[in-house]
Amino acid sequence: MLDAIRKHTQGWLAKVILALITIPFALFGIDSYLNQAGGNVAIATVDGDKISVQEFSNAIENVRNRLQSEGQKVDTALLESPELKQSVLDGLITRRLVNKEVQRVHFKISDEQLNQHILTMPEFQEAGKFSEDLYQKTLQQNKLTAAKFESSIRNDMLTQQARDGVALLAFAPNAIADKALQFAFQQREVTTVDVKAVDFISQIKISPEQVKAYYEKHKDKFKVPEQVKLEFALLSAASLMGQVSVIDDEVKEFYDANAAKLQGDEQRQASHILIGFSGQDKASAKAKALDILEQVKKNPKSFEELAIKFSQDTGSATKGGDLGSFGRGAMVKPFEDAVFSMKVNQISELVESEYGYHIIKLSGVTGQSTSFEQMKPQIKAELIFQKAQAKYAELSEDFSNLVYEQSASLDPVAKKFNLQLQTTGLLSRADGAKFFKSDKLMTMAFSDEVLKEKRNSEAVEVSPNNLVAVRVVEYKPEAPRTFDEVKSGIESVLKLEQALKLATEKGESVLGKLKDGEGKETLDWITPVVVDRKNAQGLSNAVMNQVFKIPADKLPAYVGFANENKSFVIVKLISVTNQLGDDEESKKSAKTDFESALAAEYVSGYAASLKAKEDIQVNTGVLFSKSE
Repeated sequence: MLDAIRKHTQGWLAKVILALITIPFALFGIDSYLNQAGGNVAIATVDGDKISVQEFSNAIENVRNRLQSEGQKVDTALLESPELKQSVLDGLITRRLVNKEVQRVHFKISDEQLNQHILTMPEFQEAGKFSEDLYQKTLQQNKLTAAKFESSIRNDMLTQQARDGVALLAFAPNAIADKALQFAFQQREVTTVDVKAVDFISQIKISPEQVKAYYEKHKDKFKVPEQVKLEFALLSAASLMGQVSVIDDEVKEFYDANAAKLQGDEQRQASHILIGFSGQDKASAKAKALDILEQVKKNPKSFEELAIKFSQDTGSATKGGDLGSFGRGAMVKPFEDAVFSMKVNQISELVESEYGYHIIKLSGVTGQSTSFEQMKPQIKAELIFQKAQAKYAELSEDFSNLVYEQSASLDPVAKKFNLQLQTTGLLSRADGAKFFKSDKLMTMAFSDEVLKEKRNSEAVEVSPNNLVAVRVVEYKPEAPRTFDEVKSGIESVLKLEQALKLATEKGESVLGKLKDGEGKETLDWITPVVVDRKNAQGLSNAVMNQVFKIPADKLPAYVGFANENKSFVIVKLISVTNQLGDDEESKKSAKTDFESALAAEYVSGYAASLKAKEDIQVNTGVLFSKSE
């Protein structure tokens, strides 16, 4: 049980799984679930209910935002990892299942509960109180009606109600919890030695008759699966990039609109003296500012003193006008333009903004800026790809229709869309699914319509912005491999099997002597390591699965097992210690973690029970395809 609990409670992956079946309190993720889901491709179906690629992508992005908000570094390799993708999809499937279950058992959230929850959401708090104005503005920004938003929150609260209800069932008596914790916090000092099968291969002789007999007995395993050679047409956004163009004005417009993001990580530290317009006419304010500016120019060292005396920016005046460090986009544009054009220790002329007249002193510069000329090639490439994506979206329907209407050949679609038809080598279903990253496309390739009637397949979006249609050029049915093709491989397998038997016999003999205290042989033990349930110290999973099963009542203790046709492994347990602190605070913290882990295990079991009752189909070709 503890191993299962540990799997659900350790690391970022577990946090992702649990987070995806709890209420998404961050409002800005809700719109993704409501409005942007529903792409043409289903990444999974839950009893016929589709989970779209768009919804999955939004969930991945929410994970990125969640981890970044926790201060964790998030790179592309992490987001593309099969483990995270599977976990995110599991979370979305679980949400579907729980939503269905709460409807079935008629869970209810009253209007009063809903209203109270929304009133306390941090997104709508201003000065510690609910702000109706902030609520309405936020809904408008996210293109949500109040009814749509409240319906979403109600559904999420129902899901949370079900999850919390299951978690509350988790209970372990103190005696059991204490014993489990003592076991969970154990450290064990161990060493291992391998009796390797390869060391016995020279002793093995396999006759031709044995090889032939094995072949005849397992002939059904030695088959070449049915294969097809495919001609295919690919419409992709990447291939359309040569058909679109971007002018310099478009690049500059994009750069200006996204300057805060594109102009590097440069930070500038500045101070200012502000003379505002309020309380006096503009001319008088300007005259006063010019007088102060003249004083500053005569004696730059008096800047701080004059800021304390005259600046009407109460937040910075007491600090000599110091505004600290800031990047682009943090200040009003006239102020920002002036600051980012100055040199260190330079005093500006008067800078007018909506707040008044500023006298600015630049104190320091950190980081690096990125100019328009430096960013121009990258922005241009991005804009070209965006246009290519738009063109791809426009042409996709025509491509799909023409492939279907002119089903006797792919030549018409190649000619109309200026595509080069390509041909694969012979592919099995499995090979083709890897090649195209689509199980669906290969199912079509082996269908009667495509295989026997020689028609084009339907157009399938095998990955975002890549649409493919195929037709069969050549077909090879399933056929057995000849004896000559496989005999050398069979001989190697039989030798290894026999060698492992000898290694196991030798290992068990040594193990028996060690347990009886009679082991006199010199064994090549590895350097002892101290492991716990989180830290394997380089030991394999197979060894770790044995380490904590060894009875520790008499030490040293031993266990042995055959390891994947490679060796017989002997594990020696040298000592056992416990790292659970004796102080009450440590014990209390550990017990809290245990209860949380147990609750997580209950929730996981609940989700698994729901999955067992439904028909769930996962499009693995889409799930594990690369985003590019």
